[in-house]
Amino acid sequence: MTSFVRFQGTTRSPRGHFPGVFALANGLARDGRLSAAEYRFWRESNDWYDAAYPDPSAGDPGVYDPVLNPGAVAWFKSTARHLIDRVPGYLAVLAAHGVPCVRVESANPGRIVYEDDVQVVVVPWGPDRGV
Repeated sequence: MTSFVRFQGTTRSPRGHFPGVFALANGLARDGRLSAAEYRFWRESNDWYDAAYPDPSAGDPGVYDPVLNPGAVAWFKSTARHLIDRVPGYLAVLAAHGVPCVRVESANPGRIVYEDDVQVVVVPWGPDRGV
């Protein structure tokens, strides 16, 4: 059975889920909190990820819809080593800004609403739906 990996913050967002590593880094960039070197890393890395795998919402605009798929979040497939191996750079940027992030693994993180060869988007199981 495939296992899944997610890197996420430790504080719930206003939507009730734990934001992923990319959303957390994007928030720092959007707020202008990154140094010039961090910004360069963030921009280049986001561009690399954008080219390396599909955006689930490009194929299904409703995949993250809070009514259709409440609490939907993306997880890497554990076999997507080339994607997972680049995450530590993001973790370093987040740590430098005091933003805690944890690695979570699961064989069954929720109801799959999107899947490709490197990731799934799931609606977490149970009433908590917070992952």
